[in-house]
Amino acid sequence: MEFKDYYQILGVARDATVPDIKKAYRKLARKYHPDVSKEPDAEARMQEVNEAFAVLSDPEKRAAYDQIGRGYQPGEEFRPPPDWDAGFEFSSRGFSPSEEAAFSDFFSELFGRMGAGRGGFHSEHGTFRARGEDHHAKVLLDLDDAFTGKTRQISLRVPRLDAQGRVVLDTRTLNVHIPKGVHEGQIIRLAGQGAPGMGGGPTGDLLLEVHFRPHPRLRALGKDLHLTLPAAPWEAALGAVIPVDLPGGEVKVRIPAGAQSGLRLRVRGKGIPATPPGDLLLELQVVLPPADSPAARKIYETMARDLAFDPRREPRT
Repeated sequence: MEFKDYYQILGVARDATVPDIKKAYRKLARKYHPDVSKEPDAEARMQEVNEAFAVLSDPEKRAAYDQIGRGYQPGEEFRPPPDWDAGFEFSSRGFSPSEEAAFSDFFSELFGRMGAGRGGFHSEHGTFRARGEDHHAKVLLDLDDAFTGKTRQISLRVPRLDAQGRVVLDTRTLNVHIPKGVHEGQIIRLAGQGAPGMGGGPTGDLLLEVHFRPHPRLRALGKDLHLTLPAAPWEAALGAVIPVDLPGGEVKVRIPAGAQSGLRLRVRGKGIPATPPGDLLLELQVVLPPADSPAARKIYETMARDLAFDPRREPRT
């Protein structure tokens, strides 16, 4: 996927104001609109211009784009880093599937999940009341929080326009109760922390989408935990009970005799302690001790001499 420089497409500076962006857009629209343009690539250029304007005219999308776009050149191979959008607070203004289809894969990769508001209008004696928009944010938590449940202080970056029409980022800090058993992708709803309503309508909510920071040993997938379990050759050959340290405490796992690297084991109910709890899924990795001493070398030499073992021999059926 190629990186798109929306500022270059519109021909504006990176610190351009919203009026500057609108002026540049109108100029290019007059030049490339397919109904009036005689340019051979008018339709493709107009699509690029529309896409760039959709991002740079929206303070939220522009702030997110500026965050991720530093250091990239137009046409350069681009993949968004994991959780690049964590900590941004977005409103629920989004795009319909048909609108997104008119834009590039680059746009969809960055902004395709933004949207899905839940506002509603009501009328009482001719007065319109509107519920405030829900706001959305992805937050990164430690995996340990899912086992204990804690109150965490979470800071969100909230884009807005200053008096000159330039995007600035405010910081909003909230104390959020993390429920025990929270899992990847779960939504924590903070009532009344979204956008204010209109005409006395209720305030929207803030929806926090939970993701976990990388853990040195464990990987969460839904409610399940995945772990590569190292084992010594004698543990795999003879069978053993191996202790596994988890955020919720130690679990003892039985390795069957004759186990090989790649063996998959499931320990039910020892994943994230949700309701119902997830499972712990283990992949065995047999680790050989180094032959870095005379005694160790002698053991390996004895094995090579006495064991009738050829790892490259076809298995008997």
